[in-house]
Amino acid sequence: METHEITQRFLNYFESEGHTRVPSASLILEDPNLLFVNAGMVQFKPYFLGEVPPPFARATSVQKCVRTGDIDEVGKTTRHNTFFQMAGNFSFGDYFKEGAIERAWKLITSPPSEGGYGLDPDRIWATVYEDDAEAAGLWRRISGLPSERIQSRDMVDNFWSMGIPGPCGPCSEIYYDRGPEYGREGGPVVDEDRYIEIWNLVFMQNIRGAGSGKTDFPILGELPAKNIDTGMGVERVATILQGVENVYETDLVRPVIARAEEFSGHRYGDNHVDDVRFRVIADHARSGMMLIGDGVTPGNDGRGYVLRRLLRRIVRSTRLLGVHEPVLPAFAEIVRDAMGPSYPELVKDFDRINDIMRAEEEAFLSTLTSGSRIFDLAAEETKKTGGLVLPGDQAFQLHDTYGFPIDLTLEMASEQGLSVDEEGFRTLMNEQRQRAKADAATRKTGHGDLSEYRKVLERHGETEFLGYADLQADAKVVALLEDGVPVKSVGEGREAELVLDRTPFYAESGGQIADTGVLVGDGVELKVLDVQKIVPGLFVHRVEVVAGEVGLGTGVTGSVDAHRRLSIERSHSATHLVHAAVRGAYGKRAAQAGSLNSPGRMRFDFTTSGSVSADVLTAVEEEVNDYLQTNVEVQTVVTTKDKALEMGAMALFGEKYGNDVRMVDMGEYSRELCGGTHVDRIGQLGIVKLVSDSSIGSGVHRVEALVGTDALKYVRKEQLLVSQLASTFKVPSDQLPGRIDDVLTRLKNAEKEIEQLRTQQVLGSAGAIADKAQDVNGITLVAEHLGEGIDANGLRALATDIRGRLGSRPGVVALFAPQGDKISFVVATTSAARDKGLAAGKLVPSFAGAIGGRGGGKPDMAQGGGTSPGGAEEAIVSLRAAVAGIG
Repeated sequence: METHEITQRFLNYFESEGHTRVPSASLILEDPNLLFVNAGMVQFKPYFLGEVPPPFARATSVQKCVRTGDIDEVGKTTRHNTFFQMAGNFSFGDYFKEGAIERAWKLITSPPSEGGYGLDPDRIWATVYEDDAEAAGLWRRISGLPSERIQSRDMVDNFWSMGIPGPCGPCSEIYYDRGPEYGREGGPVVDEDRYIEIWNLVFMQNIRGAGSGKTDFPILGELPAKNIDTGMGVERVATILQGVENVYETDLVRPVIARAEEFSGHRYGDNHVDDVRFRVIADHARSGMMLIGDGVTPGNDGRGYVLRRLLRRIVRSTRLLGVHEPVLPAFAEIVRDAMGPSYPELVKDFDRINDIMRAEEEAFLSTLTSGSRIFDLAAEETKKTGGLVLPGDQAFQLHDTYGFPIDLTLEMASEQGLSVDEEGFRTLMNEQRQRAKADAATRKTGHGDLSEYRKVLERHGETEFLGYADLQADAKVVALLEDGVPVKSVGEGREAELVLDRTPFYAESGGQIADTGVLVGDGVELKVLDVQKIVPGLFVHRVEVVAGEVGLGTGVTGSVDAHRRLSIERSHSATHLVHAAVRGAYGKRAAQAGSLNSPGRMRFDFTTSGSVSADVLTAVEEEVNDYLQTNVEVQTVVTTKDKALEMGAMALFGEKYGNDVRMVDMGEYSRELCGGTHVDRIGQLGIVKLVSDSSIGSGVHRVEALVGTDALKYVRKEQLLVSQLASTFKVPSDQLPGRIDDVLTRLKNAEKEIEQLRTQQVLGSAGAIADKAQDVNGITLVAEHLGEGIDANGLRALATDIRGRLGSRPGVVALFAPQGDKISFVVATTSAARDKGLAAGKLVPSFAGAIGGRGGGKPDMAQGGGTSPGGAEEAIVSLRAAVAGIG
């Protein structure tokens, strides 16, 4: 049974059981505790937590998931994967244990002709929480499983919670016995390789308190409404139904390995080392495609760094298989064809996804070239000193600066007969991780424990947002918190978080920064510093108490800084127009990858392949400003997502949309789904001026623009600068570029003439310096400490000239020239000297220490520098001794 059929059977079955089919959520959701969606229930968390009333009593979905905690283990075993699919059925206060067990048993054991999976009932085992006699009894009654195939496990294995205060409960796991050839008898408590878990049924019935770990927390009581959350591992079921050994041999994964076999000429299954590489390629290719499809782009931190790491591990693994040409686009095609039937967005957006993968591979291949040079130097230095172990700090530099995975460094070291100080490398890696964790803790804006905010939401409901139409409104304080802890009042001079029943203040989201302003009540004045949606639907105002004391129930009038809001709205509306113009110029591949809308300034990131032309950006700016002249009305329409998309609205990658969406329409030119605030008519923008553009990563470009009065001020400043330059050069402004080019050309010519004169002057002293030659054990040595003013090129030319004056004699020329607090040197040898074993590069170490320097070169000439000019005379003495020893 193919994987696509497995997922369709699951969804069809639960739809027939009264469940609403819910599409997979994006892998990126607004959750401060998650980098990526890692379980099927994540998109339903607001319903389980009581933050939002569920729109249905029952739901079913097949959720795409990514877990990144064990990236380094992927490939080493067949059990670790970063990408997987989780099929689930969910009940929100409807059916409970009996309904969940009954439906799961029917689906997995019913014959395929009746819509089931047809698993042999005699090979199925179940586990239950040790105190859950009810679940054990239900399994015996519903399935007929004998007691010995229903095993009890403790809290670590069979009790579920989100890791924070809130809903929790016992769970029951379903296992399939793969047979004695896979391990020992005795059920899952004995061997989880033979008995493979395929489905986990969570009975969400309790409320837990604060605590750490899987067991260190109190159970506070029972939920008023009991819920069901299940997760069936699609890939694991596919492994069983397709009769293969593991997920890497299933129909959606094996084709990637087959393509890697074609590239490399190696065969999967021949040896463990190659198999690890094949599995890394197959797993990461799927994960990378799915992440890019949901809007992630390679970067140096957060989600972007994880994606970059996945893609680079693919490239590294193929290189270790002997493949050196680009491979990511070919793997992308395989994943598209395999996963497209379930995820059509991969087909629709393939060009964009492929462009990003290609650009990242090209960047990494370039990095590999640079890093390989650094590795070669480090390896040569290690062998020069007689060492056989590459130091851990050099391996760490290769990883940290050049993106070299440690196993690539190990492989390259092995080829040169070296090992690597892995312990030193691991120590430095751990230190870096600890620094990163500490830094993340200081910068983290999300709240790990949101229980108090959820309680506010449960008691008072969602905050009513009035800011689309009103910038001033009366409201009541319904909650006060300091550092996430509820308080009854806050006095003058203190800061706190405040929740109102209704607000005109926009909370930061969608790239638009939060409003600021004031809250004024009877004897109290508050300054609004920031507004965030800590949990969905709850606007939390960060305030400073300017005067008086604010308490629960205080009535206030909120006033948004209107001038600042309008300036932000101009920026946000400009972002929509620039987005439309960029897509017009570069096509649908130019998708928004991020934005920031602040007063008078906008930043817009977009994905694109290849370079971005300055001429095209100029055309984008002109097109946007031309369209502003139409002064069309900005209209907002609340409709269904499907209807909005039918009308041509753009939905942004990674954004989560509900059934009802807000569409912002700026004529036929721009139509996007957006929850932000905008101007009434586009003419209010005045002008849009692009002020910078840059590449911020593989396939991602950033433009920044000023809008309205900020743009006007910028243009005036530029105009003044042009006028001043025109006055200085005494030409009309339109002739200024030509005049500046002329001046620069003359300046360059003058610098060349000066350099020629300086070189002639230096070379003029060559004869006098050559006359100071000394005989050192049969070698003619010219060693001179010169004055300042001679650069490295002049020094090299002078040494060459003096060497030529030595004729056929075995001779060495060494010149030292200070340059401020540094010193340069050149060593040159004649052919006769080299015949006696006097190579310039090998002479450098004899004196480099005296000047705190280093250098190198070929046998005929070496060049370098140092940081201790005062050591020049000592260096000459050391060099003379070295020449005497060899001569």
